[in-house]
Amino acid sequence: MRKILVLLLFIASSILFTFSQDAASPLQGEGIHAFLRRHNRSENEYYQKFIELNRDKLGTDRSLKRGVSYRLPPLVKTNSVKQTNSTKQTALRTGTEPLFGKDLAKYEIVSDRLKGACFFLASGHGGPDPGAIAKVGNIELHEDEYAYDIMLRLALNLLKEGATVHIITQDAKDGIRDDEYLSNSDRETYMGEKIHPGYTKKDQSLRLKQQSDKINSLSKKSKAKYQRAIFLHLDSRSSKDPSQKRPIDMYFYYWTGSAKGKQLANTLKETIYASYRKAQPEREEYKGPTKERDLYVLRNTKPAAVFAELGNIQNEGRDRQRLLNSNNRQAIANWLRDGLIKDYNDNK
Repeated sequence: MRKILVLLLFIASSILFTFSQDAASPLQGEGIHAFLRRHNRSENEYYQKFIELNRDKLGTDRSLKRGVSYRLPPLVKTNSVKQTNSTKQTALRTGTEPLFGKDLAKYEIVSDRLKGACFFLASGHGGPDPGAIAKVGNIELHEDEYAYDIMLRLALNLLKEGATVHIITQDAKDGIRDDEYLSNSDRETYMGEKIHPGYTKKDQSLRLKQQSDKINSLSKKSKAKYQRAIFLHLDSRSSKDPSQKRPIDMYFYYWTGSAKGKQLANTLKETIYASYRKAQPEREEYKGPTKERDLYVLRNTKPAAVFAELGNIQNEGRDRQRLLNSNNRQAIANWLRDGLIKDYNDNK
């Protein structure tokens, strides 16, 4: 009887141990592939099994939610040695960027899909200029804070794929944040250089010149054949404008004289369109356009560039939720990454 009791206790403890090893929560900003690799499941076969096991727990665009425990597919024993070696090799490929915040400063490079690509990322406004402002009760939502958070998420995505990324707009304190209401500040700089103050038309031109000069200086030093500049902004409609009630799909501007900029804008649009249909098949058709526009930064930045409008911050419905929810901000960064990978493959 005692032997049977001991055996039953052993089996029970084994089951509990196995279960604890087959469920885990993601780190901040971690996607499915990185999450699986961290748990020695880097083969493609594990991805679909993971989706099947956790379909009801996933966020927008199959994003992972902080604090949620996800079931891990059982390891295939025949691949155990291969998995261990692969994990050890991948673990050595890491990078560090303090701008992402303490928890995400050290990141894992998960692929070489963007090796040889160089990106220049700038979020709209910043410093003395908050950009568009919306209100939720007594809380002010500033364009520069939300555009900056999405830009950091995109930068991290691109670095993980092996790209070189220059983050033009920088805030030494605010890393990637999961808050719904992002705190406002005027700390932003252009790579450590104080952003030109003032609000006149001349001042705005000086700020835009600061951005372009930073990018052009870095571009001149870069040996990368593929270089792209991305400017991220939020749209805004006056409270007197009835159309503010209508959500605005993400759209992209390119300079008239840039064939590569036009191609990039269209590729991003097509990627967003496909992602919308996959993530929200029940919603009406995506209507985000690409347009020619003679904007200063598009005209004066040497690398091919796009100016992205990510949503109407004044819209109280779908657009605002796209911006306030951190999972949605991550989804935008994921979709932009996918579009940039496609553009790189088409042009390298």
